[in-house]
Amino acid sequence: MANPFSLLSGTKKVDGKVVLITGAARGIGAGLAERLAARGAKVALVGLEAEEQQKVADRIGPNAHAWEADVTSWDALEAATKGVVAHFGGIDIVIANAGIATAGFVRSVDRAAFEKVIEVDLLGVWRTFRVTLPHVIERKGYLVAISSLAAITHAPGMANYAAAKAGVEAFANSLRAEVAHLGVKVGVAHPTWIRTDLVESADAHPVFGKLRASMPGLIGKTYPLDTALDDLEAGILKRARTIHVPRWVGGLKLLRAFLPPIIEIGSRSRVPSADKAALADIEARGAFESAVTGHGGRAATKG
Repeated sequence: MANPFSLLSGTKKVDGKVVLITGAARGIGAGLAERLAARGAKVALVGLEAEEQQKVADRIGPNAHAWEADVTSWDALEAATKGVVAHFGGIDIVIANAGIATAGFVRSVDRAAFEKVIEVDLLGVWRTFRVTLPHVIERKGYLVAISSLAAITHAPGMANYAAAKAGVEAFANSLRAEVAHLGVKVGVAHPTWIRTDLVESADAHPVFGKLRASMPGLIGKTYPLDTALDDLEAGILKRARTIHVPRWVGGLKLLRAFLPPIIEIGSRSRVPSADKAALADIEARGAFESAVTGHGGRAATKG
């Protein structure tokens, strides 16, 4: 159910607008597709998990259509974008949501899995926006990139994810200034830990799930998916430049310069044993199996 607080004066309707969402097979992407379609949007679901995306499209009905595409492939994104424009007539809003994560320390994590996170989570946003931007410019639309709390708080075991999501934030901030004169707005969203497949899979990891569970206070709290969807939906309706999920994440930005040493101090008692356990897990399962988390991560790294 949509948050009634998203029905604010000054929000821009999505009724009849074409919304392209990457990573729409489950979690935030699927949830936003369903909510925006309920408001009259035509939603284009783009991503790797074709069968799951089709299930989402079937639930929504005729205002949804799915295209299989890897956000790291120029050819696949261009083909999907052409398909969306041919089917719906254009693109008004693009939500670059596709993302994966790994579990592992820099010195021992599987190298290919580590780099795939950068490719999907950062370069995938760049490629998605670059391919769809001409159509969004034509309609003076809105681009929103899903970054993360990890762009602000750089935890051990998440070096690639934190780097990619910080890069997404910086990329979106630069792009916003580049396209403002063309009538295009750019937003960046920072969700904290949300109960999705990605987070649940990470929590189930025998080493890094425990490390994550030791995070103190709000920084370690996991929120229901609907909490994220409420805030993201409201921000998209307003075409906001920043969307914090929940609002306290925005407050952390004011403390950004102080966070790395605080995290380092807090990690001193936790990382040594986790480092030893990570090496043992790699020895038992192999570097790749130890690193990959979530259905999306497995789909992106298969083969």
